[in-house]
Amino acid sequence: MDRNGPKIKSTILHHLYEKQRQSPYYDNLCRPVSDLLPFIANGIRGVTTNPAIFERAISSSNAYDDQLRELVGAGKDIESAYWELVVKDIQDTCKLLEPIYNETDGEDGHVSLAVSPKLANDTKGTIEAAKWLHNMVGSPCVYMKIPATDESISSMKEVISLGISVNATAHSFSYSDEAVIDAYLDGLESCGMTDLSKVSSAAAFYISRVDVTLDKKLEQIGTTEALDLKGKISTLPVQALQAFMDHGILSRTLDAKVSEAQDIYNAIEKLGIDWSSVGSELEHEVLDSFTKSFDNVLECMQKKAKLRDFSRAYEPCFQDN
Repeated sequence: MDRNGPKIKSTILHHLYEKQRQSPYYDNLCRPVSDLLPFIANGIRGVTTNPAIFERAISSSNAYDDQLRELVGAGKDIESAYWELVVKDIQDTCKLLEPIYNETDGEDGHVSLAVSPKLANDTKGTIEAAKWLHNMVGSPCVYMKIPATDESISSMKEVISLGISVNATAHSFSYSDEAVIDAYLDGLESCGMTDLSKVSSAAAFYISRVDVTLDKKLEQIGTTEALDLKGKISTLPVQALQAFMDHGILSRTLDAKVSEAQDIYNAIEKLGIDWSSVGSELEHEVLDSFTKSFDNVLECMQKKAKLRDFSRAYEPCFQDN
């Protein structure tokens, strides 16, 4: 220990940022939010959330019960109570990430909060929800997570023009990438802020979902050529993150073996798999999944609210089949 306190051991996550300029974000959140501190110390530079994450957190824990009891007692309806619970977690996470946000001048230190998945095809509703949630959280660290559907891409421009940072999600392949970039740039042009450096945007591409979907299609084709193209990729939930920290190998891969990747892309097309159709299928799959999680967590909270003894509510409301 030196005069400035204990020296933090450098991890592969620190090296990932320092050597490759890649910022690892943790895809999980639950109470107590202070559980994030070891991850941040080990090199995590931000947090992402979605309805499925909050479904798991709220339905399998009693950590939310006291606040839920207060909200229900005050006459809040279940969906309003849900947003109160979620906003509290996001606010607390923003406080933990503020040092990173300040050190990087807003480049990192963000936490993503998704608008309701039921608004995916509602441009005006998405804009109003993003404005309301951003105001409720009250921190520049928050990214408003908006799905890259045709209707919601239109809302991104408006939200960004208001000085609100956006994480575009549930998009696939080139056409939505270009639309997201255009929405970001158009939003900045329309923004009346003098300092635009604080308005940023991220685009989440679900590589693992593409991988799983393509594997299923290749299995259905069943030929030797198709089966040889199968592979496996994972995101960074806690298990993958811990495995990477334990025995991961750091290397630059994004622009490596580009010609080989193009050959695989072309080979998949030759097998009759249409990439644009895969993208559309994935968009619907992701939104359907998040909508189901959103409905499930509201149902779980409704069940908890009806219990006289909230101490029983820690039992998972939804069991894996």
